Amino acid sequence: MNGSVKPASPPALVVREDEVELSAIRAQGAGGQNVNKVSSAIHLRFDIGASSLPEDVKERLLALRDSRITQDGVLVIKAQQHRTQDMNRLDAYSRLHELVNSVAMPPKPRRATKPSYGSKQRRLQGKSVRSETKSLRAKVGRSDE
Repeated sequence: MNGSVKPASPPALVVREDEVELSAIRAQGAGGQNVNKVSSAIHLRFDIGASSLPEDVKERLLALRDSRITQDGVLVIKAQQHRTQDMNRLDAYSRLHELVNSVAMPPKPRRATKPSYGSKQRRLQGKSVRSETKSLRAKVGRSDE
């Protein structure tokens, strides 16, 4: 053992399969798409509000700025990358679990930081250089008249 201890991570949240609605989307898509992709496409619908997730996770999910979440709180994941429906179904489930578990961890509170002495000095120095060049430009502009 190397002596370093990892902080305990909370258990991953599991989305129950009965809360997910899968629909096979066949022959829907723009012309010219690969027939295999279109015929095996899957849409996964997950109602965030009606799920068994903890309330704080639901709130964070609904607060996400994600185009996959509709106004009525339904998360729609479209999977059509693979040639078989089973692979697309697994892909959609894994993306759903990934999203839920990324939101499950509450964000760390940010510590208020003061600007360092060096950063203050650099800012003031930059200000003085700019003001000097402004005054020089103003002097040059007046002498041309």
